[in-house]
Amino acid sequence: MRKAKRAAIVFAMATMAGLTAHAQPAASSGTLVDGVAAVVGKNIVKYSDIDRTYAQMRLRSGAGNAEATRCAILENLVLSQLLIHKGEVDSVEVSDAEVNQYLQRFLDNDMQQYGSREALREATGFSYDELKEQYERMIRNSLLSRSVEYQITEGVKVTPAEVTEFFNNLPADSLPMMSERYELSEIVIEPVVSEEERDRVRTELGTLRERVVNGESFSMLAALYSQDPGTARKGGETGFFARGKMVQEFESAAFALKPGEVSPIIETQFGFHIIQLIERRGNTVNVRHILISPKVSPEDLLQARMKLDSLATEIRSGNLSFEDAAKRYSTAANAKQGGFVTNSVDGSSRFDADAVKQSYYSVGIPGMDVGQISNATAFKTEDNHDAYRIVRLNRKYPSHRANLVDDYDNIYNAALADAKQKRMLEWARRQAARTYIRLADEFKNCTFENLGPLGR
Repeated sequence: MRKAKRAAIVFAMATMAGLTAHAQPAASSGTLVDGVAAVVGKNIVKYSDIDRTYAQMRLRSGAGNAEATRCAILENLVLSQLLIHKGEVDSVEVSDAEVNQYLQRFLDNDMQQYGSREALREATGFSYDELKEQYERMIRNSLLSRSVEYQITEGVKVTPAEVTEFFNNLPADSLPMMSERYELSEIVIEPVVSEEERDRVRTELGTLRERVVNGESFSMLAALYSQDPGTARKGGETGFFARGKMVQEFESAAFALKPGEVSPIIETQFGFHIIQLIERRGNTVNVRHILISPKVSPEDLLQARMKLDSLATEIRSGNLSFEDAAKRYSTAANAKQGGFVTNSVDGSSRFDADAVKQSYYSVGIPGMDVGQISNATAFKTEDNHDAYRIVRLNRKYPSHRANLVDDYDNIYNAALADAKQKRMLEWARRQAARTYIRLADEFKNCTFENLGPLGR
């Protein structure tokens, strides 16, 4: 009997890897004849779905027993189809706007990777339109699964006692090693852009707008002058987006346009824009834009650096506390918290080495001593503005085996994920028992640990 081990199951909570991993449909072949490995309700699992996942597993980390692994993959795919089936039965809605958002991202990635539609077809075996159709179906099913999964698990919570119990039940040799982590505070000074510079940018954009109105190519001018690196290389084109996806000023201007119309100059937190509507499709629009961001003068930046270096000297000498200096002088949103920095990725107060290298690349956090304050260093804010900051290393957590005292947030998240998985498995077993499921002969001897016996 072939048995699908629970550890091998990547449950449907990660359907299509959260839509962030770019998994292409299997390339077509003149010799491969696809077939149906399982029927779940009115949906099917194809042999090619299993083959593709198995090949990816072997490439990433190797695969053990081929038969057991293929059984495990099939169980995972059946779990996904149960979620899709439930969503279809309950008429769960997936918006075209959300599908198009991911679809455009996938297609753009493909075109960037392969360069042309001809090269894309040669590499994948699919034409651009065929690939678009397959992506759209995969994305819609993934979003449908995710919506149903959320409905099933949204009420799941864990108490501190349950977190402790979860931790105590973990085998000692399976506790992960936690990398060295850091707690930080910062004081930021972002100089204000002068009105003269703002007027200069408005004038420049006004000239570009006039050139477009007089017949010049918007996309050519965007490629030459726009300071948005994500869209300039595409002639300023954003791709389709729905309301709520862009900053309010940009979105309001974009949705007010008629096809081909060019907006007046608008201001957002990123700078000044002009926008041209390419196409409206349902509740989504596709536009081009040119962004020019006003720059802080070198003199103002120098003043910011000198001010921060002076504050660092005062704090080091004990004449001023870091927290008071942050509250009085920092222009960052965390000034009221004395400059204490929160990790935006997981909401915790700690950063690992990779995170500080990415967010504080010029500061050298790992080499600092606890309590040490950096010199003023230049950086770009989230809005891509020029600023300076000084950073204090508040605390350093050495690499260690996970424990409840130092790693409670991580353990809580693991316990919550485990509770949600149990809820999902309970639901999946009940759903499988009342859903028509039929397996191909090759898989009738599989023993599915999570779902139990399935339809034969």
